[in-house]
Amino acid sequence: MPYAADRLSPKTRIVPAAAAALQVVARAKSRILSMSVNDPQPIVAARGLGKSVRLSEADGAATLAILQDIDLAVMPGEAVAILGASGSGKSTLLGLLAGLDTPTAGSVRLDGEELFALDEDARAGLRKRLVGFVFQSFQLLAPLNALENVMLPLELAGDPDAGRKAREMLERVGLGARLRHYPKTLSGGEQQRVALARAFVMRPKLLLADEPTGNLDAATGADVIDLIFRLNREEGTTLVLVTHDEALARRCARQVRLAGGRIQ
Repeated sequence: MPYAADRLSPKTRIVPAAAAALQVVARAKSRILSMSVNDPQPIVAARGLGKSVRLSEADGAATLAILQDIDLAVMPGEAVAILGASGSGKSTLLGLLAGLDTPTAGSVRLDGEELFALDEDARAGLRKRLVGFVFQSFQLLAPLNALENVMLPLELAGDPDAGRKAREMLERVGLGARLRHYPKTLSGGEQQRVALARAFVMRPKLLLADEPTGNLDAATGADVIDLIFRLNREEGTTLVLVTHDEALARRCARQVRLAGGRIQ
């Protein structure tokens, strides 16, 4: 049977060795196309990301580079720790990955969307659909009780079942008996549990946690971390965790180290 390449032209014939080589190339291209279709895309990816700030005249009006040439891709379901000393740019990187801040160079894609091609309203809408946050300082609203704090993102999204979902999530984090308590009456560990319930109640694809145990004692912090990883596993969420704690970072499948604003 003639090679398929033999039929390229009635006047053109390709020797069997060349035709075989073409078939190998075709098979390789087919595998690449298959991989691009079947392999998941990163949930968040940064390319050439940089952030600089202009210092004041008193400081010589120089430019301070906080992050430089950051390339990072996080796949769905991964747990990634971002490690670094204070001032290394960890929290700045987290803010850029969420579109809370704007870079001076590079790009971020969140679930395939080019973040900084969107206006602020569109970025906020994307975050609301895809991202949950846990902060070192809890960021609970003082006038709202635990249940109302967890209900808030659901109500903003127009969910008619906000009360039931918030109550169930608070029960999952062990606060079923503290629904009507206000933040000032809760311990630090309890406040962080409320913050976790609020983050997970929206079923985010991506959880961004910035030093989530930084304001907690060692025992309470360990309990909160166990809870983060349990909920992350149960919900199938992707986790990006900023920490300076080596032991905590080792609980993540991958560690990324920042120093001097660069990935090491």
